[in-house]
Amino acid sequence: MDDFKIVGTFDVTELVFLAFVLFFLGLMVYLRREDRREGYPLEDEVTGRVDTPGGVLSTAMPKTFHMPFGRDSITTPTKGREKVDVAGARTFRSPGAPYYPTGNPLVDGIGPAAWADRAKHTDLDGEGRNRIVPIGAADHISVHARDHDPRGMSVIAADGAIAGTVTDLWVDRAEHVIRYLEIDTGGKKILAPMAMSKIKGRLGQVEIDAINAADFAGVPTPETAGQITFYEEERIVAYFGGGYLYANRARQEPLI
Repeated sequence: MDDFKIVGTFDVTELVFLAFVLFFLGLMVYLRREDRREGYPLEDEVTGRVDTPGGVLSTAMPKTFHMPFGRDSITTPTKGREKVDVAGARTFRSPGAPYYPTGNPLVDGIGPAAWADRAKHTDLDGEGRNRIVPIGAADHISVHARDHDPRGMSVIAADGAIAGTVTDLWVDRAEHVIRYLEIDTGGKKILAPMAMSKIKGRLGQVEIDAINAADFAGVPTPETAGQITFYEEERIVAYFGGGYLYANRARQEPLI
């Protein structure tokens, strides 16, 4: 039995096939535009020449996201952040050549110390409250009786020296975990990522081998007491992360 003809020899099967092809082509165009919201157009590493100056597949239409709890809307692609000055220099002039920091490697934003320009407001839980807070502000969270409470313990740095004392715990209200240790370095209180800390309860110590004791004084600190923004979290984690490569010269050289 022949298919139902719409016009001449054009039948339903051909119509469905053409509809699928057009849909698929439209989907590819849409996806290629959407994945170019940030970081485009690309530039040649050596000459700075723009590789993708624009066009149908290289330009995303503006999209606005309405943030919850009365926060300002965000429109992408963002404007005004296309150029970023990196405090570093190339090891040699060639595509793909690595950069090395030209100043303080823990804050220059190079390699493992790289950080993103995240939003300068706090993370919120489902009820609109600050998500990461000192444990005293989260009355439903406490250290388990069978676990070692790090408060009061000495902090041992990468060089084996004492960097300070743990004075408080910053917890995640939503996930009920410790995110940061508040450490008194003897004149300044800083936050250290719990993920980079090792609690040695029997010794009464917390080991943080990311940076040396003298580097703790330079850790970025939150501007507002009792709260931490996305941007501040990014800078703190990048500072400690950079120490795994830049804390001492031995870490920067190959094993062989």
